[in-house]
Amino acid sequence: MAKLRHCCTVLLLLFTSVSAHSDFFTSIGHMTDLLFVERDLVSSLKDYIRAEEDKLQRIKRWADRLDALSTAGSQDPEGFLGHPVNAFKLIKRLNTEWAELESLVLTDVSDAFVSNLTIQRQRFPNDDDQTGAAKALMRLQDTYKLDTETISSGRLPGSSSVATTSSVLTVEDCYDLGKVAYSDVDYYHTELWMAQALKQLEQGEESSVVDAIAILDYLSYSVYQQGELERALAFTKKLLELDPSHQRANGNLKYFEYQLSKQKKLEVDDNDEERRMWKENRGRRDDYLPERKQYEKLCRGEGVRMTPRRQSRLFCRYYDNGRHPRFVIGPLKQEDEWDSPHIVRYHDIVSDRDMEKVKELAKPRLRRATVHDPQTGTLTTAHYRVSKSAWLGAYEHPVVDKINRRIEDITGLDVSTAEDLQVANYGVGGQYEPHFDFGRKDEPDAFEELGTGNRIATWLLYMSDVQAGGATVFTDIGAAVQPKKGSAVFWFNLYPSGEGDYRTRHAACPVLLGNKWVSNKWMHERGQEFRRRCDLHWTE
Repeated sequence: MAKLRHCCTVLLLLFTSVSAHSDFFTSIGHMTDLLFVERDLVSSLKDYIRAEEDKLQRIKRWADRLDALSTAGSQDPEGFLGHPVNAFKLIKRLNTEWAELESLVLTDVSDAFVSNLTIQRQRFPNDDDQTGAAKALMRLQDTYKLDTETISSGRLPGSSSVATTSSVLTVEDCYDLGKVAYSDVDYYHTELWMAQALKQLEQGEESSVVDAIAILDYLSYSVYQQGELERALAFTKKLLELDPSHQRANGNLKYFEYQLSKQKKLEVDDNDEERRMWKENRGRRDDYLPERKQYEKLCRGEGVRMTPRRQSRLFCRYYDNGRHPRFVIGPLKQEDEWDSPHIVRYHDIVSDRDMEKVKELAKPRLRRATVHDPQTGTLTTAHYRVSKSAWLGAYEHPVVDKINRRIEDITGLDVSTAEDLQVANYGVGGQYEPHFDFGRKDEPDAFEELGTGNRIATWLLYMSDVQAGGATVFTDIGAAVQPKKGSAVFWFNLYPSGEGDYRTRHAACPVLLGNKWVSNKWMHERGQEFRRRCDLHWTE
């Protein structure tokens, strides 16, 4: 088996510390903390409002009392001041009471709130987090083929039929999404979200920040960049109807008219096919992911390649792993998810209590995943992996050791040479695009420092249910496995010959609605020599 190490490799997932407020959007686990921070700030704000209201009430009582006194005195000033008590009280008021009132007015009751806000602001998301969350919404839009109206209204698949006010996007929200896309030179999404912002504005939604002129400015340029001169011209004319003196629009009007007349004179094809391809690829001309369409179809529940005949050969059974002592009396519930390669699911593997403990242990350590770049040799965040992860060793808590032993009992593989338990939390649009768990021949140094050979098998435990999205899909074979809390799926990454099984290329689909927690255990070749015997002639 030692010779087989030459065929190993993979992007070794390692983790580095990041700042306290970095990449919040990648982890619901961390974002829940932000909800409580915001709740605390709202409570503090209400305390401040009550203090201000109390202060104003006291000032108002002063004003009402003084108004009555000054009104009475001004009607007959000499007669009023002829009374010695009135004269004394006037002098007293002007000498001392107005000074007290001045002190009351100048009292700043906001100190406690401002102090709390200053402290909590250190934990707030930054601009990068907001941009990442915006891109996550667009990723969900593309993967699940959602229109902007569906997202803006908050009526996502799997959500309740009535959207709450908090889940509805305003004109400003749509406009900001469009600006994020524009900054990313993504004119396809710029057009979509600016058009949605304009639609909501024209339907009567009020905005004190955004107007139709600003939206049309973005719209005209974004459609122009997609080669649609006539629409760009139409948006520009609409803008100039609202603001005839708009300098950039006037310049664009002449330019678009010139380009359009030039195009018509030359009778040049309007590149309809190119624009169609642009739309189909959502503005991505050179896609780094060759199986993107298949990946996204599987995420939507389309394109699963399982015929009824093959389906009939999949079974559910009680499993005792060859009469293993732990399972003789209480066998496991095992279900076939796929026939070739064989992917199985084990139900009710870990208790809710143990899963919550694992989350509790992992949460303080969750960090944005980084991967080893084989070209530079440095660690970098990966655009294809949007999650936060943490590693837990068996020595850290009895629950982790208990889970490791359970994995060994069920799979029959030695976990002493396996990697630590990896816990991952996928937040807004969280995903992991198609990848291999095992090392390939073109990356000979993967796992070399571990000294345990290639990743022979993968154990994936779902620690939460997901309302919509978040499936594990296998793009080569067309399989899709849905998350189910407390269940685990298991498959071999290598054939008995030690060769990598390229059919196991898989991905974690974006979480559309809900919160996805998983834990992974990767078993390696060393230690399995007498548990899964090598067969150089067996490739299945």
